[in-house]
Amino acid sequence: MTDPGEIRPEGSFSGANPLRMAAFRGALLACLLLSLVALWRGYGDIWFVVGAISAIALSLVLSHRQRQRLGQALQTRPKSSARSGMAEAVLAHIPDPVILVDRRAVILEANKAAYLLLPGLKVGHPLSFALRSPDVLDGIEEVLEVTTPLRIEYSERIPTERTFEVHIGPLHTEGPGVAVQSGVVLFFRDLTSARRLEAMRADFVANASHELRTPLASLLGFIETLQGPAKDDPKARERFLEIMRLQAQRMRRLIDDLLSLSRIEMRAHVSPTQIVDLGSLVVPMVETFSPRAKERGVEIRMALPSRPVLVLGDRDELLRVIENLIENAVKYGESGGAVDVTVESVEADDNSKGRSAVFSVRDYGPGIAPEHLPRLTERFYRVDVAESRDKGGTGLGLAIVKHIVNRHRGQLDITSEPGQGARFNVTLPEAPSTG
Repeated sequence: MTDPGEIRPEGSFSGANPLRMAAFRGALLACLLLSLVALWRGYGDIWFVVGAISAIALSLVLSHRQRQRLGQALQTRPKSSARSGMAEAVLAHIPDPVILVDRRAVILEANKAAYLLLPGLKVGHPLSFALRSPDVLDGIEEVLEVTTPLRIEYSERIPTERTFEVHIGPLHTEGPGVAVQSGVVLFFRDLTSARRLEAMRADFVANASHELRTPLASLLGFIETLQGPAKDDPKARERFLEIMRLQAQRMRRLIDDLLSLSRIEMRAHVSPTQIVDLGSLVVPMVETFSPRAKERGVEIRMALPSRPVLVLGDRDELLRVIENLIENAVKYGESGGAVDVTVESVEADDNSKGRSAVFSVRDYGPGIAPEHLPRLTERFYRVDVAESRDKGGTGLGLAIVKHIVNRHRGQLDITSEPGQGARFNVTLPEAPSTG
């Protein structure tokens, strides 16, 4: 019974091609008739007839076999070429690195992502020339022996630290009626971002619990003292109640900042659409902080343009940015005696015809060491933990500023040198003119 999925080559003697069989029989009959006529006319003998028939039949058989081989080649080769091209196309569109090696761990094929990860990869060369990982190379040998997939973690530190989970599986090819294991496929899944996010979450939970635990422990300690030894001491009661009030305020600020950060992150993908005059937001905030700044011996100097500087923004969130930056400058730069707050409109840096609004806060305090600058916007990161807590900081102010600026499709730049103060620039795209 013929397999319906089987494609028979052209020129087959199968019953599935009766026309070709009839033509073959007709050719033999014609040869026989011609030979008999030649014999009757006296052009030969019986052996001549037999030889002629044999030669013609042999030529027909040979021509049939040639057609059969040609048909098989025409059917097989395009399939192989098509399959190879399809495999290359699939590999090219896989974003993660994929490498195919044979049983000797020699590279058969690799996609673009693999070459970017391992620049030393070369087809026809051993994988060990480009990948110096004993665990992965041993895993290839194990998969070749046991023919079961394997997962191995692979890390590299140059040029940046990255972590991958390598899936190693047997690579099978179709042989004559059976599947033959011809090598191994390696699939690299990048775990770097997931690991960093996991570490950030763990740090966030640890820091948040620690920040809450400290004032809570202080509150409980003073409550127990008031209930015990200081129960009848009015002076101690007044002093302890004031400390408890400050600790409770610290917890409230921390919880408010955590909630604010959570709300901002939930709306990070939604761009604000309200038109806001940046200068009009700065004026009331400077007026609010000026009395507190004078108590610390700090003068807040303000410079605003003559015309409105309009941006697309969320009014409350932008007020939070202005508040946090001015408050930080007054608290941590008070030794400089002055804080400059400016708003200006400048040409955009992206070679477009638009303009940008720049809000800047500059203090003249002790400044910030270079190693701290890249981490200032991390949650709970502090240059001086003790000083920050003494000044009532939660360690979330600049993180909130960064997330708000990102939501407004803006940019936060921090520049500082020890002893030269610090400058915080917030750059936002100006709203298109409605005139």
